[in-house]
Amino acid sequence: MTDGPTDLRGDTRQPLDIEPETAESAPRVEAPSAPEESGRSRRRWSILLAVPVLLALILGYMWLFSGRYVSTDNAYVQRDMVSVTSQVSGEIVAVHVTENQQVRRGDLLFEIDDQPYRVALADAEAQVAQARVQFASLRAESAGTSGDIAGAQANLAYAERNFERYRDLHERGFLSRARYDDAVHDVQEARERLANARASATTAGAALAPGGLGNQPVLQAAIAARDAALLNLERTQVRASADGYVTQTDRLQVGNSVVTGVPVVTIVRSETTWIEANYKETDLENMYVGQPAEIDIDAYPGTVVRGHVASIGVGTGSEFSVLPAQNASGNWVKVTQRVPVRIAVDGTPERPLIAGLSATVTVDTQERPPQTQAGGDQPAARP
Repeated sequence: MTDGPTDLRGDTRQPLDIEPETAESAPRVEAPSAPEESGRSRRRWSILLAVPVLLALILGYMWLFSGRYVSTDNAYVQRDMVSVTSQVSGEIVAVHVTENQQVRRGDLLFEIDDQPYRVALADAEAQVAQARVQFASLRAESAGTSGDIAGAQANLAYAERNFERYRDLHERGFLSRARYDDAVHDVQEARERLANARASATTAGAALAPGGLGNQPVLQAAIAARDAALLNLERTQVRASADGYVTQTDRLQVGNSVVTGVPVVTIVRSETTWIEANYKETDLENMYVGQPAEIDIDAYPGTVVRGHVASIGVGTGSEFSVLPAQNASGNWVKVTQRVPVRIAVDGTPERPLIAGLSATVTVDTQERPPQTQAGGDQPAARP
């Protein structure tokens, strides 16, 4: 038997001659060099060290600045508003403004029917004229009483002279008793006439105040009534009492009747704008008047308005509500209160700040105004 395999024909196959792989034909695995291994090691250590350092920086930033800024989104744009009321009653006959129109102080808004007030003014002027006539009559009467006094005095002197003559004659028996009594009566009558003349002069003088026509009470009352009628006539033209923008003009229609003291339109003043930010009471620990603030208006994304703390409210919002909370001791739950903080706007914003717009206000509490730094930890005056 042969060592090699045989085929079916009996042929003996030659053993396969397989050459072993040499070192040159096998794939080469190069060992990393020493510099590359060192670089990889350094990168791994850098990453491992960077993570805790980054975490430490983040934690340090949060520790330093977490209490520096206090923010609230419970804030709204506020502007002063003036309610325009009519000081006289009547029917509107003309309207000179439209909704959201800008007006200046003194501009004519609307007019009220002035015919009744013109009639009242004419009546008041007639009263003034009547007072002047009355003064002239009283002055003439007063002047006439002086003549009456002079005449009464002359009559009294004549009656007294006759009485002296008749008395002498009566004493010597040349005059009857009846004639003597008539002389006595004439003297008494002349004295009464003089007294009456003097009383009339006093009465006439009392009706005339010293100082001439301008100081007469009747005339002054008539002039005051005329001035009131003239003022009411002028008030039929209702004018703007402030600079701003007219709103709520739906009630301002020709033919409508206005009543004294009832608001007709509103003027939103253009020169006063501020932000009312309602902060939690726990955010006020480090807040002082004068600290800078950053205002983000919801209507204008990306627009930042600068401001500062103008004042801090003297009471919470619940204290000034129509129905303040009255919690019983049995169901009392402590609720964090909101304190209104007024934020003044610095400069002129790029976009108009419409009253009522929502805003987010962030106050930097790290900065302290000079008056608070000098006084230690005491807060600034909070009007």
